[in-house]
Amino acid sequence: MKKLLVLMLTLVCLACLAGCGKSNDASSERMKNGEVVISVGKYMISGGYDPTLGWGMWGPDPFHSGLHRYNKDNKLEKDLATDVAVSGDGLEYIIKIKKDVKFSDGKPLTARDVVFTYQTAKDAKNAVDLAFLESVQAIDDYTVKFTLNKAWAPFIETTATLGIVPEHAYKKDTYGDNPIGSGPWKVISFQKEQQLIMVPNENYYGEKPKLKKVTVLNIGEDAILAAVKSGQVDVAFVNPEYANAKVEGMKLTVMDSIDAFAVNLPMVAEHEENGVLVGNNITSDLAIRQALNIGINREEIIKNALNGFGEPTMNFSKDLDWTNEALTEKDNRVEEAIQILENAGWIDSDGDGIREKNGVKATFTITGRSNDLQRYNTAVALAKNAEKLGIKIEAKSMAWSEARKIAKNIPTMWAFGDFSPQAYYSYFHSSQIGKNVINNPAMYNNPIVDEHIMAAMNATDWNTVVAEFKLAQWDGQTGPKVDIPYLWICTVKVPYLVNDKLDLGVLGVNERGQGMGIVTNIDTWTWK
Repeated sequence: MKKLLVLMLTLVCLACLAGCGKSNDASSERMKNGEVVISVGKYMISGGYDPTLGWGMWGPDPFHSGLHRYNKDNKLEKDLATDVAVSGDGLEYIIKIKKDVKFSDGKPLTARDVVFTYQTAKDAKNAVDLAFLESVQAIDDYTVKFTLNKAWAPFIETTATLGIVPEHAYKKDTYGDNPIGSGPWKVISFQKEQQLIMVPNENYYGEKPKLKKVTVLNIGEDAILAAVKSGQVDVAFVNPEYANAKVEGMKLTVMDSIDAFAVNLPMVAEHEENGVLVGNNITSDLAIRQALNIGINREEIIKNALNGFGEPTMNFSKDLDWTNEALTEKDNRVEEAIQILENAGWIDSDGDGIREKNGVKATFTITGRSNDLQRYNTAVALAKNAEKLGIKIEAKSMAWSEARKIAKNIPTMWAFGDFSPQAYYSYFHSSQIGKNVINNPAMYNNPIVDEHIMAAMNATDWNTVVAEFKLAQWDGQTGPKVDIPYLWICTVKVPYLVNDKLDLGVLGVNERGQGMGIVTNIDTWTWK
């Protein structure tokens, strides 16, 4: 019933946008008025635009400014910050901020708002990891002092993803749907999971957006192609199987992303912890993990699941400077994979196509996020591809709220994409097992890897950070390259159908953001 209601509301929205004229008339009118209508997945119209709870960590945040930001080359640069002084031991940061910055409601942004934001995020103990932050205080109206309880190299990256919220207007229960930021855009209308309307923030201190109005609609994957063909949508995130559709007045635009699809493979045997099952009796066998890693055909999986919109990978995106390319090796080595399994005792003794060991079949379930068809399709394609190895994988669609809770027992398909190397700490350091629901779902525990990670996190120069993170992936003897805590599939390419009269500028390589990554540079979009 809920899906039907959303579809009906969407159709009403489309009808309203079309008016009584033809679709090309609607498009021309939007062009004349400097407006666009977009559909870029559910994440952008789900609400929860609260940076202190994680908004902006996995995709662009048009509404808030941070102390730093990533530029078009994905390099850190100052945003609200004007000067940064770091103590020699890396424990103290004194950051000066711009003066005369205002929130979208016209009230001034001061150091008090920065302190409030960081303290609120720290107290929330949610998606923003600030466990390393000892204290934050305002020295004056435009100077903030951060004191860390240990050197923490990715702290500056955190300041690029945590947008500043207004102390005077922040209410925990309602702010997420009514954001008041200092970013280039502001929300003027929002109906959860239906429609978001944003316009330029007239108080923004930087270069103002070129467009006058952006309407974001929630159009399901089954209805998006019809909406595009009707001319009522100018930018549409589409299922890869529709991406090559020929639509008059629209062109295919493919955004490269740093997001990689990967399955966590719990490395310990199944057992109970605090009344909850964790571990997995099949994936805990190293032979299973190694055989899958070299035996599957990633190109084939990408073709079948994503219509080719992806690039095989065995690690985080190569566009991240802390990724170790040594993890990449040739896959589809079926005979070698089978030999690994048989040497470990996994034999198909009854001829049913599924190997067994000590009476246990080599079969396990993986989940794919039910509201992310690309992830689920990848899980299905992986399951099919693994059959040739004698490993039976059952792919199951599941709501993310449930899938992530049980991932330490039943593996799930992740979309790993984060510019900050703190993501590596979250997913690979043994101290993070069970933290924040989603951290280290592979239950990976390698003391040498832990040492390299902490050497990176506690370093005070970036070259050491990068070098130690690369060693944490493979130091020539141990690491994820041979332990295989995650089965990486592909780095995702994200297809959109775009009005051919709309100039999106330079897209670059962005976070997928479940489809909304394309709005990273929406400030520069213009009609031709």
